[in-house]
Amino acid sequence: MSGSKKSRSGGGLARPPSVTRRNVLSRGLALTAMTLLPATFSSTVRAQDAGSGLATATVPPKREPRPGTWLVLLGTRAGPGIDLTRGQTGSAVIVDGRPYLVDCGYGTVRQLVASNVGYLPINTVFFTHLHDDHTGDLPALLSYQWSNGKTTPTDAYGPYGTGNLIAASVSVIHSNVDIRTVDEGRTVDPEKQFHGHDVTAGDTPVQVFADDRIKVTAIENAHFPKRSTAKMMYRSIALRLETQDRTIVFAGDTAYSANVARLAKGADVFVCEVADATMLAQFEKRAKDEAAKGNTESIFRHVAETHSSPSDVARMATEAGVKLVVLNHQLAGPADGNLAYPVTEFIKGVRQGFSGEVIVGQDLMVL
Repeated sequence: MSGSKKSRSGGGLARPPSVTRRNVLSRGLALTAMTLLPATFSSTVRAQDAGSGLATATVPPKREPRPGTWLVLLGTRAGPGIDLTRGQTGSAVIVDGRPYLVDCGYGTVRQLVASNVGYLPINTVFFTHLHDDHTGDLPALLSYQWSNGKTTPTDAYGPYGTGNLIAASVSVIHSNVDIRTVDEGRTVDPEKQFHGHDVTAGDTPVQVFADDRIKVTAIENAHFPKRSTAKMMYRSIALRLETQDRTIVFAGDTAYSANVARLAKGADVFVCEVADATMLAQFEKRAKDEAAKGNTESIFRHVAETHSSPSDVARMATEAGVKLVVLNHQLAGPADGNLAYPVTEFIKGVRQGFSGEVIVGQDLMVL
């Protein structure tokens, strides 16, 4: 990280003077040393290699959590498509052993286990917006937390609709709760355990959460165009997570946004979506073809107008003066979203307008 953090506090892991794609990939499963898995879990989990899908891995002996702030990329795939090699959008920020979840796309629960973060320790969830590739695993997270004995609250914070999303997820698991309550003598009421909190964020950063380890501020980004927000209350936001030793900003899904650049000012890590510029141009053409047929609102228009090209990422990162860019929610190659695309092209595209470190995120990468 360009020497910004020379070492972890408390004699923890020393940070190298510069984080590069090569040394990050080489420790892509480094979080296993953190071992936050509860002892009740199986000693064998499914772990994903940094570039080659699923493989079996054995959990190492339990150790104390590593001190400091860590970013774990759980899923790096753009949605709403699904493939077998990468999870949809989800990330964990671990602060002195306490995990915070940012987005919960399909596959997140499995990746929490694979990363050794685990799903039972998750007490706080943040959503950037409520598209299904950012929320799809929420019912599973709550259901398996409840079924596997979690008794403490889980609170989710996000834009308008988050409260309803939690309530709906609790409704989804209603039958499971009823059956296990009768058969297993359960006493925890999920309606009192799981809580959703709608937060309002506009063009000025606003604090949406704080505890003894982290402060979170939010701002509206540019994922929903003005013509759409004029017709609905749903919004999309970027999040800034500040801890004692590190600041990590999640741009969320967004086109270029001066708001996001403002929120990310001076951040250590800027986690930003990216879409291949050629693909965006193809979608723009298809959007015009659809409009000519009378379909003025289409997925092609949405993708073309509300996602960031490498040059958009570079512009925001440069304006914000961030130290490290981590490319997430990657969209490239064929229209189904599979990353059949040389990742070096993403790096080259961003580097044309940004002089700092650039890393193409991979599932289960630890930074």
